[in-house]
Amino acid sequence: MTETITRMYDTYQHAIDATNGLKNRGFTDDQISLVAHADNRDVDADDTASAAGEGAGVGAGVGGALGAGAGLLTGLGLMAIPGVGPVVAAGWLVATAAGAVAGALAGGAAGGIVGSLMDSGVPEADAHVYAESIRRGGSLVTVRAPDDLAPEAIRILDSFGPVDPAVRGAEYRRDGWERFDETTPMPTPRDTTRIPPTMPPI
Repeated sequence: MTETITRMYDTYQHAIDATNGLKNRGFTDDQISLVAHADNRDVDADDTASAAGEGAGVGAGVGGALGAGAGLLTGLGLMAIPGVGPVVAAGWLVATAAGAVAGALAGGAAGGIVGSLMDSGVPEADAHVYAESIRRGGSLVTVRAPDDLAPEAIRILDSFGPVDPAVRGAEYRRDGWERFDETTPMPTPRDTTRIPPTMPPI
């Protein structure tokens, strides 16, 4: 049996560090997924614009592997999600979400991520917070861990300052947010300049 463990980070670097920690402990590319808003990492603007343009008409366009951290997951590249913008994405969650919305209208890919998270056991309320957090500049790491390795995966992911979805959801709701909706105007990504520096590698 496997357990799906999901954590959201305010910075791409924290997500990359968490992914590195998982891989250093033997977790493989086919067990890990990463979805990060491209505005929250150091991506070449021309590459971002190109990938976003390619994907805008079809709901999800995948570009080439990018920059530092591209070797962490096989197939890491840009995916343009209408209503969310360009995200850096790779792994089973992305493939599942993309397959679920193949041929769907604009905005379907983001909803596919919500549905895929829920199918993996993430509570609906948390899945909506995670999707909204990506939209606002966050980075999501998800790992499928065998039951005997789940505590180790949790320890690693929790070592890099993940966001508490209940707390973050409450913050969003104070501003009138109710649930993820890809048709609403895209908010400005979160200001992460005051996020503490990443912890040392495990």
